Amino acid sequence: MAELTTIARPYAKAAFVFAKEQGDLGKWEKMLGLAAAVAGDATMRAYLDQPELDDAAKVSAFAEVCGDELDESGSNFVAQLAQNKRLPLLPIILQLFHELLAQEQRFTDVELISAFDLDDAATEKLVTALKKRLGTDVNVTTSVDQSLIGGVLVRAGDTVIDGSVRGRLNRLAEQLNS
Repeated sequence: MAELTTIARPYAKAAFVFAKEQGDLGKWEKMLGLAAAVAGDATMRAYLDQPELDDAAKVSAFAEVCGDELDESGSNFVAQLAQNKRLPLLPIILQLFHELLAQEQRFTDVELISAFDLDDAATEKLVTALKKRLGTDVNVTTSVDQSLIGGVLVRAGDTVIDGSVRGRLNRLAEQLNS
């Protein structure tokens, strides 16, 4: 995975720099999202993996599926990826582009996983605390995992804060076993 990320990084950076110069960061994130979804589709992957297809046919098929959602610069980017046999990297390129966008706009994607649905007040309290701790704005997604028993598990990039009852019980069991 690290090798694929290394290969994808220059493409993501080039797309980001171009989008920033054009003032179209949001538009490019949407185009890359669509292109990544198309590239990740099993049927499309099977079609693109056909050895008898040349790059022009792959780009044409890709553009046909994407329709008007890709502008000329987006189509050129896809064509460059196809020419360099890098279309399968589009999901990783999107992820790296999003990370660059987060750095530029100073926000962090945060996932809140709780044992039960969080009400708006609890979510807002957590968001406020996370903004203070992380020093950036946060984009929050929430989900429910009843196996946590209680509490909240917070994932923000590489940072994981386990405030769940299950996590506390696991730490207690480790202490008793040592």
